[in-house]
Amino acid sequence: MVIDVDDTLCLTEAVCFELENEVLRRIGRRPMSRAVHLSTWGMPLLDAMLERSPGLDLQDFTAAYRLVLGDYVRSGRLDVITPENLAALDVLLAEGRRLMLLTSRTEAEMEHLLAPEHVLADRLTAAYHADNTPFSKPDPRAFTPLLADTGLRPDECVYVGDSPSDGQAANGAGLHFIACLHSGIRRPQHFAGCRVDAFIDTFPDVVGAVANLEGALRGP
Repeated sequence: MVIDVDDTLCLTEAVCFELENEVLRRIGRRPMSRAVHLSTWGMPLLDAMLERSPGLDLQDFTAAYRLVLGDYVRSGRLDVITPENLAALDVLLAEGRRLMLLTSRTEAEMEHLLAPEHVLADRLTAAYHADNTPFSKPDPRAFTPLLADTGLRPDECVYVGDSPSDGQAANGAGLHFIACLHSGIRRPQHFAGCRVDAFIDTFPDVVGAVANLEGALRGP
């Protein structure tokens, strides 16, 4: 089972909007609007920032971003994984499922989540991000290293994500796809161009959705 991070495993869009505007403030740039942030949500951060703040110096942004990111992580404002979500992961593990992350974030953005002392450390088999997979969603080749490392067939895997680009990548790679609507940003109609095996309203609903999918694949 492969899981996206932002607005899937943890709700982050609103806090990322605040965080990135704080970075822009520190480097003397005008803040972006929430509408612009939402319209580019799901893109790799630096690609998105060129649209969120046209003319932005990415080197200046990156240097300030690291400092602000650290502040937000230490204060517990970013990447909060709720007890309910952790409990869902534990149920999936108890059922014998392997859990992996696949995100468009960079390694620097993932470092705190992958630390040995983090609550995810004993729950994850692997994590794939922009620095260890050469392609970003919606390119289906984002899954190529994961499939090569595990030896799994695509149809043996399910990806859980929150955006149409997640669905497009999973569909293109041949994985099953579950759409998480927990953030409230997207609705089923936003996935009209994707093959979706199930919609879930909150992340913990993934336990039942995966069981139902597995049952349907087994047949009567």
